[in-house]
Amino acid sequence: MIATLFQILGGLALFLLAMEMMTNGLKSAAGHHLRHMLGHWTKTPLRGLAAGFLITGLVQSSGAVTVATIGFVNAGLLNLSQSLGVIFGSNIGTTMTAWLVSLVGFGFNIEAIALPILAAGVGLKLVSSNPRSQSLGEALAGFALFFLGLSILKSSLESFTGGLDNSILLQNDYGLPAFMLIGFLATVVTQSSSAALAIVLTAAAGGLIPLNNAAAAVIGANLGSTSTAALSALKATANARRLAVGHILFNAVTGLIALLILPLMLWTVALLADWLSLDANVAVSLALFHTLFNVLGAFIMLPFTPGFARFLGRLFRSKEEDVAEPRFLDNTLITTPELAVGAVDQEMKRLIDLNRGLLRVCLDREDLKPAQIRPKSDSCLNLNQSITDYISRLRAEKMHPATVEALTRSILTCRYLAEATGLAPALLQLREARKLPQLACLSGQLEEYVELLRALVSAKKAAPVTYNDTEKTYHMLKSRMLAMIVKGELSPIAGERTLDTLSSVRRLCDQWSKSLAWQPATELLNGSQAEGVENPT
Repeated sequence: MIATLFQILGGLALFLLAMEMMTNGLKSAAGHHLRHMLGHWTKTPLRGLAAGFLITGLVQSSGAVTVATIGFVNAGLLNLSQSLGVIFGSNIGTTMTAWLVSLVGFGFNIEAIALPILAAGVGLKLVSSNPRSQSLGEALAGFALFFLGLSILKSSLESFTGGLDNSILLQNDYGLPAFMLIGFLATVVTQSSSAALAIVLTAAAGGLIPLNNAAAAVIGANLGSTSTAALSALKATANARRLAVGHILFNAVTGLIALLILPLMLWTVALLADWLSLDANVAVSLALFHTLFNVLGAFIMLPFTPGFARFLGRLFRSKEEDVAEPRFLDNTLITTPELAVGAVDQEMKRLIDLNRGLLRVCLDREDLKPAQIRPKSDSCLNLNQSITDYISRLRAEKMHPATVEALTRSILTCRYLAEATGLAPALLQLREARKLPQLACLSGQLEEYVELLRALVSAKKAAPVTYNDTEKTYHMLKSRMLAMIVKGELSPIAGERTLDTLSSVRRLCDQWSKSLAWQPATELLNGSQAEGVENPT
């Protein structure tokens, strides 16, 4: 019995190694195409679902796709709605493993096909000098080991059940929740729902557990696959944590629905298996069940994705996200632009103050890293986008020309502020440049430049004198650094990097000065109306 147990553990270990080799090999062979698919094929939740399904089916790891999706959400490349679609599709894609196990693992002489594939894969990896071909060889070797591990699992479980009274196991119903828990724990421990599914399918095919209990274990394994997302999002951004919660809730709801209608689903599975002329074995029935309840769950949840994303968006709220929420923009004023102008003015004042706070933090705080200012930058950009979107939705046909002009200036100012926000890290780079030993002779001028920048950022209105002073100092620093490069006092690499930083800071000053020229639209409209009264036409 102990020898058989070690055989089971060895087969499972080989299976896990094979899954890792397949995943790593296919990811490396596909290269940037996976990133392209995730980044560009997810414009809508439905397209995200298709991308999640295809990529998971390709790399044979829903965990890898989930972690990659969380990374894209962390980087701001995917929003919640798009990433939820990817998660839904990934759940469907992971059912491909069950089909491999059920159709190939139990329908062929595994060693007859696995050993030649293993030889081909190892040969390709050893002989080829192309990294992509080597990765493909690793994936092929993993594919072969996948079936060899499955063969060991199958034979060892058959030996294990041979020494037991199967009738006792089949007659005693330990309860569906207990088998759900077994499937869940098996996935959490192995960090692979594929491994858990292989165990369940081979156990069911060997007559160790009945179909309904095996189906409950499959549901548990599906829920256990969310542990990867939960672990990946522990120290991630708020959006990534929301996605992890969304993944858990989706799998929990899908599993609950499948459990509640389990008899109906198993009856449907039997009908479909007969209609599709699939072999009437337990493994195929479980693979069909796994696919059916994941597809059903995805298409139940897909229409509710926008609302689900809004619900998740209210979780893990940070101070910066609360600040970024518009406080005055009222959708009821969309049809009356003259009334909406006041709301836009209030938000514009908040936006300018937010940007001023961001730039001051960059100038005042020592040893601040770009990653630390990102939440503030995101707040500025999000509020900026909200204002721009709101103005674009106003009924232009009902606007007075003076209102159009005033709101146009607000949108233009938003563009200035957005660019200034994007250039804020250059202020941190400028402060770091002051610490370079090669620039010690310019420390006084650089400190003076930083003080001028503080004065410019702190100004409430456009200050031409202060801006001109920053321009003069910029040109002086640029000339000095170029001369130092020519004389060999400053290395070309450090010089070019510092000059690029100075150029970015100069551009930031230009955009910030233009934004300070903004006037509330209500003031512009009042001035226009007064002028119209004095000079009637």
